[in-house]
Amino acid sequence: MEHRAYVSLDSGKIYWMSELNPIEEEEIPDDLETADRYLEIPHKHDMDLGQRLVFRFVEARLPHQCNRVSDIFRHRGAYGRFKELLATEGCLDEWYAFEAEATEQALTAWCRANDIQLVEGEAQQST
Repeated sequence: MEHRAYVSLDSGKIYWMSELNPIEEEEIPDDLETADRYLEIPHKHDMDLGQRLVFRFVEARLPHQCNRVSDIFRHRGAYGRFKELLATEGCLDEWYAFEAEATEQALTAWCRANDIQLVEGEAQQST
């Protein structure tokens, strides 16, 4: 993948790396990818936050558009066209809320499964 993120089990610090947009300011530990003191944060597709999430939303909110969305996702640029459809249907903000909640739930479950303690409000403060 073009983007990877790791969490330090010692400090809780998150290291983000991107092949498309390298961050020069942050120093990445040399042993990040080999030491057992860091966990790679799974990609959204590994947590069913990709197309499966799209189809769960469509089935719940826009069942009359299931065939159209299925067709959209057979071609490149699907997410852009999907969001255009949502805007036309007047539910783009609802999608963003649905996606954010699903992402939070999946990451919380992943943290629990890996014995990572979450601190309330910390994610909002760092953005």
